[in-house]
Amino acid sequence: MDATVSFVLNGKPVTVTSPRDRMLVWVLRDELGLTGTKVGCEAGLCGACTVLVDFEAVPSCATKLGEVAGKAVLTIEGLALDGKLDPIQKAFQDHHAFQCGFCTSGMILAAWAFLKKKPRATRAEIVEAMEGNICRCGAHVRILDAVESVGKVKGGVR
Repeated sequence: MDATVSFVLNGKPVTVTSPRDRMLVWVLRDELGLTGTKVGCEAGLCGACTVLVDFEAVPSCATKLGEVAGKAVLTIEGLALDGKLDPIQKAFQDHHAFQCGFCTSGMILAAWAFLKKKPRATRAEIVEAMEGNICRCGAHVRILDAVESVGKVKGGVR
């Protein structure tokens, strides 16, 4: 049965009418047209669908629409401000921290949430924090370099 669910998406209030148990990834992609959030494993294990809910990284394929009612959801489409990339996005660009790009939006958002809590993390802490995000292309070293550079060189995320 459909329900009306309101939340803040990328800084703007939205209202969606859909089943409350529909997975957030499908609402974002199919109903709201935000295709930057990718569908990978559909089991919450690969990190490709990572979004931020109240600034916490969550797998949107394992998060029901009803769970975000009244909360703030941030997708990759909402991370840049006024056309300016967030420092973590710029670091991924500068370090060529992507190959096919499929995992990139989830990686960036997971890294953003982690760096918000611990901007000067060690390499080992970054490795541990990013374990839930898989890159099948093998760009992990460049990804770690990018994440590490944001805290050490750029002073963290916004």
